[in-house]
Amino acid sequence: MPKRSKPRTVPPRELRLGQLRLIDLSVSIEHDAVGELGKPRIEYVTHDAGGLKSMMEIFGAAPEHLVYSSGHGWAVENLAVGSHTATHVDAPYHYGATSEGRPARRIDEVPLEWCFGPGVVLDMRHRTPGEVISIADLRQGLRDIDYALSPNDIVMIHTGAATRWGTPGYFRQPGLDRDSTLWLVEQGIHMIGIDAWTLDREFAAQIDEFRRTGDGRAIWPAHFAGITREYCQIEKLANLEQLPRPHGFYVSCLPVKIKGGSAGWCRAVALVPR
Repeated sequence: MPKRSKPRTVPPRELRLGQLRLIDLSVSIEHDAVGELGKPRIEYVTHDAGGLKSMMEIFGAAPEHLVYSSGHGWAVENLAVGSHTATHVDAPYHYGATSEGRPARRIDEVPLEWCFGPGVVLDMRHRTPGEVISIADLRQGLRDIDYALSPNDIVMIHTGAATRWGTPGYFRQPGLDRDSTLWLVEQGIHMIGIDAWTLDREFAAQIDEFRRTGDGRAIWPAHFAGITREYCQIEKLANLEQLPRPHGFYVSCLPVKIKGGSAGWCRAVALVPR
């Protein structure tokens, strides 16, 4: 009897570029952004000031010599920004020096196959800021959309925090804990995303629990789970509510290749069949 193959999440014919709608799932790197603890700094070099000055110095030219641009130079941006700013992918090295007993992978060592694959969104907007998104929540979320996880799916947690981007309220969010993170990894998931500042609960909730109990296991449990089991995460996703379906699409979250880095900025995009 011939072996039955597993149905594909997205039929091959729907991978033709002309039949795909691209949905931006990213936030921008912004100068002095409210939604960042470490404030990015961007120097904008404009066509009529620094850009013109640079071209005049390099080429030994005067403005009237720049005929095509009517006397204007180039535009350049100089950034002083952390690798965990805006939408980014965390490498296992972010969580600790080792993962699964081996040297943890840096962002330039993360397999590209982990950064492109079938996407699935789990709606956790019923969880309020400071609450844990538990294994039971994840299982119920999968039942709600009638979906079974497959290895290398890219799982994205929808908290609704992204709607508060650019305000102090952005830092108020629920998040995964150690058990729920490891449960996803045990299903073969290498990439977990969230539309919030961190995959863990908001810092305020972690700090409060630690001060009440003195138990250090309250600190950064979802991240530190990556020391036990190797995985990556996408933080500060956006626009998950624009996805027309909770699965049946692909996600690209290829990070910028920073040598030896703990993270890399990415332009996360969903590729959705029309």
